[in-house]
Amino acid sequence: MAEQDQFKKKEFRFRGKGVDELKELEVREFAKLLKSNEKRTVLRQHDEIQKFILRCNKKNQEKKPIKTHFRHLVVVPRMLGMKISVYNGKTFVPLVVENEMLGHRLGEFAVTRNKVKHGSAGVGATRSSASRAVK
Repeated sequence: MAEQDQFKKKEFRFRGKGVDELKELEVREFAKLLKSNEKRTVLRQHDEIQKFILRCNKKNQEKKPIKTHFRHLVVVPRMLGMKISVYNGKTFVPLVVENEMLGHRLGEFAVTRNKVKHGSAGVGATRSSASRAVK
């Protein structure tokens, strides 16, 4: 019986508060739970965040992901479960907002730089190719 209790999934808590408690909080109240930089950002942008959430709720009735260029927005509890596509400079990267994303910015989840995949060297790229006659 004790072994089964060990493997139970732990309830997510953010700064000691459960998800249900967090969803009831206003954006400014949630800002008090964040670290200083994110707190200042949320307090400055609370109008913009609320407009974004309202826009998402209106469009989310169709269950399509909301496309946005707002990479600077901080994820707040009312965004949990939303499908958002964040622009990375080339394409829109789809993501579903999860509990662990609280307090982070949307841009952190849409990487702008891809990993470089080097291919084989071309003609003239190495010393060995200099000895060949290129016609």
